[in-house]
Amino acid sequence: MSAPERIPPRSVTTVELLTRGELTVRGQIRDASNAVLYCSVAHEGEEVTCVYKPVRGERPLWDFPDGTLAQREVAAYEVSEATGWGLVPTTVLRDGPFGEGMCQVWIEGEPGDGLLALVDGEEPEAGWKAIGFAEVGEGRTALLVHADDERLRRLAVLDAVINNADRKGGHLLPGGGGRLYGIDHGVTFNTENKLRTLLWGWAGEPLTEEAVTVLKGLQESLAAGAALAERLGALITPAELDATRARVAVLLETGRHPEPSGEWPSIPWPPV
Repeated sequence: MSAPERIPPRSVTTVELLTRGELTVRGQIRDASNAVLYCSVAHEGEEVTCVYKPVRGERPLWDFPDGTLAQREVAAYEVSEATGWGLVPTTVLRDGPFGEGMCQVWIEGEPGDGLLALVDGEEPEAGWKAIGFAEVGEGRTALLVHADDERLRRLAVLDAVINNADRKGGHLLPGGGGRLYGIDHGVTFNTENKLRTLLWGWAGEPLTEEAVTVLKGLQESLAAGAALAERLGALITPAELDATRARVAVLLETGRHPEPSGEWPSIPWPPV
């Protein structure tokens, strides 16, 4: 299923289109673990393709409250926007044909294209970062690597802030104009450390100056009474909001990308 990428400017107009537009279901993405509907949404002469994930189509998870994944997707978008990096497609919470759910602008692209690879040898070549070894059949292993790309590095910082428990290769979508988007943020903001990602290439390395500046701004935006904190307070629990603040504080205190804790599988399965 494909459609040309038509994304209105990232503005109130985009949010209004997704929130108030007429939502029409065009199909279903069958290989998703939860109900994911491919739709179009139209409002005042503008139309865009989008993904609609109704809350009633969410499968229960043992470590997340039922019926909260859509809100977490919107919360991830809100934090992404606060960083100024625009790493998550415009996402809103709205009513639809199957009840309340998340609605997100559709990004047309080949997941992980040019960003992940399996290579021979024990060390990555220049321009790549090692993730770990993977079995490739017949008793052979190969080194799984991701690109040493500033867009991925920003996404690694965002994932650390929102505590993303499922950053797979299929959730990396190149967009137009050299943009990179991350999608599928339903299992985020848990109070326990559940960071699972393919983007471990910078683990333990110093954060960039840009990331430190962004995190300082984010810390201010998450302070009690700030607009972002108010919006997140309507989407996640007070304890989860406090945990988000704490993760930002730790990142600023250490000045480094986090490393696997060893208390939780560090790489999602399947990884792609």
